[in-house]
Amino acid sequence: MKAELKTWTGLGLTAALLGAGLAGCSGEAGEGGEAAQSAQAGEAGESGEAGEAGEGGEAAQSAQAGEAGESGEAGEAGESGEAGEAGESGESGGIGSLPTEQRLVFMAGHVEAGIALYRAGESEMAAPHLMHPVSETHAAERAGLDELGFDPAPFEAVSAALEAGQSAEEIEPQLAAAEANIAAMRAAADSDPAAQIQFLMDTAVEEYAIAVPEDTVSDPGEYHDAWGFVTVARGIAEGMDTPKADAIRAALDEMLALWPDDAPIAPDAPAPAGQVAALASRVLLNLPE
Repeated sequence: MKAELKTWTGLGLTAALLGAGLAGCSGEAGEGGEAAQSAQAGEAGESGEAGEAGEGGEAAQSAQAGEAGESGEAGEAGESGEAGEAGESGESGGIGSLPTEQRLVFMAGHVEAGIALYRAGESEMAAPHLMHPVSETHAAERAGLDELGFDPAPFEAVSAALEAGQSAEEIEPQLAAAEANIAAMRAAADSDPAAQIQFLMDTAVEEYAIAVPEDTVSDPGEYHDAWGFVTVARGIAEGMDTPKADAIRAALDEMLALWPDDAPIAPDAPAPAGQVAALASRVLLNLPE
């Protein structure tokens, strides 16, 4: 009972999407799963639409969308599978309010995805992710990172190389420097690994559900993001020495195996969102309290 309580009270969207995924792996949990999802819907929808999300079994996405949707899209997240980028932990609804350590791993997930795509020859796909450390659009995401040793220089060099059409091989030293700076900031933050992994799991599940609402990848950017967040979580888990650390690492390895090797390029037949949510739930169950 203790483990079950921990799962359904602490996992947030992960738990809600797990219920939905196991019922249909497409965000349609049916009428039987509406209680948990409707509770999450809360104040999410605009013009009352989020309150009606339970009818489609998709209240979890609407709840997380909150006020992040544009022109009412958040309230209609269940219908379109797009939560107005709410999957990015409030990027359009106040990411600056998140703790610095969460914003750091959030940015790290984008950088992981961007660098992997760049190295795979997908520079166009990589570019939006690699803008997070340098663009004015994402300035709130970087607030306070200077105190942890944020060095914009390698990220600016990578951005310039992308704009110039250079290959990843040509700027590998800069890519390595960007990765090293992210790692140094994470070490300086000295954050609670369990809390970071929980945040990353909830965010990854949310992003993946937006990316794969049914049986195809409808939003490649969110598909990339989810991979980046799981990759960062796996790196954090590598340094854990808790009694169930091996189980956490094994579940994260299973999650990463749901994406193509090396880079999160969208396949024709992606894993269902329910499978990602189920593995995330296993990770969270094994985290120390």
